[in-house]
Amino acid sequence: MFTGIVETTGTLVSKTEVGGDCRLVIETRSLSLDGCRTGDSISVSGACLTMLEPEKQRFTADVSKETLALTIIGGLNEGDPVNLELAMGVDDRMGGHLVTGHVDGLARLISRYEDGRAERFEFEVPTDLARYVARKGSVCLDGVSLTVNEVAGKRFSVCLIPHTMDITTLGRLQPGDLVNLEVDLIARYLERLMIPDFSDEDQRTA
Repeated sequence: MFTGIVETTGTLVSKTEVGGDCRLVIETRSLSLDGCRTGDSISVSGACLTMLEPEKQRFTADVSKETLALTIIGGLNEGDPVNLELAMGVDDRMGGHLVTGHVDGLARLISRYEDGRAERFEFEVPTDLARYVARKGSVCLDGVSLTVNEVAGKRFSVCLIPHTMDITTLGRLQPGDLVNLEVDLIARYLERLMIPDFSDEDQRTA
């Protein structure tokens, strides 16, 4: 589990095809991996990956064909920056919102413009995910927890302060770029709770 508070941006050092899947090597720059072990989770631009043989400032991760197809990781090239966050501990502060690292889909940046000292970013999401985005609710974009400012149909906007643009990859985005989108976990569970009770047959086969 993560909070959506990015700790640093790392760099994709290498990306190698292995048996139809992909193996990544990522440098973590200022983020120390001291104390991390093989099997620990790390958010890479919003996608939860499993660290393999972590060193002090570098780790390897295997990425499945599904993850490559459904996230921006499939389009990353060597040298590209990525947002990084280690899995939260039980005594950590909850600075953002509950983030699982399970990407729901891709959102496309439509426009960005100045809004005081900050910038307003407008995104468009797939039709089947638009229902989970609510004004003043939370979304996770490329691993960054953000508050939704406005919603109109399949589009929503968020406001990025200078600090967020400086320490994450979001400040590099241009109209047309895609980002990993994870909708609010609570919205998912609320939808499930609204479904009528299963029939006895459904319960037996669930």
